[in-house]
Amino acid sequence: MRILAIETSCDETSIALVEAHLDCAPARQATGDLNAPKFQVLKNIVHSQIEIHKEWGGVVPNLAKREHLKNLPILFKEIGTEEFDLIAVTVGPGLEPALWTGVTFAVELGQKLNKPVIGANHLEAHLYSFLLTSTPPTVIPGLTRDPILDFPAIGLLVSGGHTILALFNSLTEFEKLGETRDDAVGEVFDKVARMLNRPYPGGPEIEAFAKDGDPKAFDLPRPMINEFGYEFSFSGLKTSVLYLLRDQGYYNADGLKPTSESKKDIPLKLVQDLSASFQSAVIDVLVKKTMRATNEFGAMSVFLGGGVAANQALRQALKEACERNGLQFVCPSMEFNTDNAAMIAVAGYISHLTGRSYPLIADSNLSL
Repeated sequence: MRILAIETSCDETSIALVEAHLDCAPARQATGDLNAPKFQVLKNIVHSQIEIHKEWGGVVPNLAKREHLKNLPILFKEIGTEEFDLIAVTVGPGLEPALWTGVTFAVELGQKLNKPVIGANHLEAHLYSFLLTSTPPTVIPGLTRDPILDFPAIGLLVSGGHTILALFNSLTEFEKLGETRDDAVGEVFDKVARMLNRPYPGGPEIEAFAKDGDPKAFDLPRPMINEFGYEFSFSGLKTSVLYLLRDQGYYNADGLKPTSESKKDIPLKLVQDLSASFQSAVIDVLVKKTMRATNEFGAMSVFLGGGVAANQALRQALKEACERNGLQFVCPSMEFNTDNAAMIAVAGYISHLTGRSYPLIADSNLSL
């Protein structure tokens, strides 16, 4: 089956054309028991709005909506074909004005071309993104068969809006174990970067400076790392970074407003060491919680998804932890970490195959 997919949940407008292949018996397909699905990305066009939102220090919903409305017809024309069987569109979570542009476009297109339209969960899509095969997924040699997981598996989703740990007994049977109580990982990376006078988006900035920094330069907290359960909290870590900068004279006594000194460049060495220490603290929490879940639930595999999955230090830390514990580890190719329509095709198709559906309305608070 060929799927046309549409993604407009935040600040990327994307349309993709994906071919789905199943390597399992028809009887198992009918029950949704996917064994070895393959999703070949034929086209995946992404138009980023980063430069537009950068001057605001974050995504402005109405600006995002305006750009999606402008870009969707252009991207669809670039796809250049009406040869597809199903339309999949992100219905949530995300920015509601942005989501509606994609949903409306998909519904109208489906009516015009007489094609079925199915809603897709953006969070599921991130976790399924390792199944995309335009470039082979990253796997640990010797511990995997193709990009297919051994179950049960633990999925870690890390993005700008979410930090979620989930237990997967199969590709279609899963439950959320825990999520962040406050800031998501990507969000706290952005906020710490802003404290260091670095531009949006902050994740790549922190990662770049951390490469030349000392991760042990500052003893930052690892919030909830030893607490029972699988919830996360990163607001305290963010505050610790702010107070450290305050104590060095870059914020006022309340830690609320930059001093005149912070308007100057913060010393490069401080930016590097603080970036490395902060990133190390975040990764320690994510890896330890993930490994604890694999032990508790007897997981055989770990997979990673979301925009922050592009962070090489996180990928390497999880890879090494899995190797030490004899676990299979899979993560998406770099091109499929950030928001894209190809992953929406996967989530939409799996929902279509299993009979699970989401209403074709924008749901900014849709959960896993």
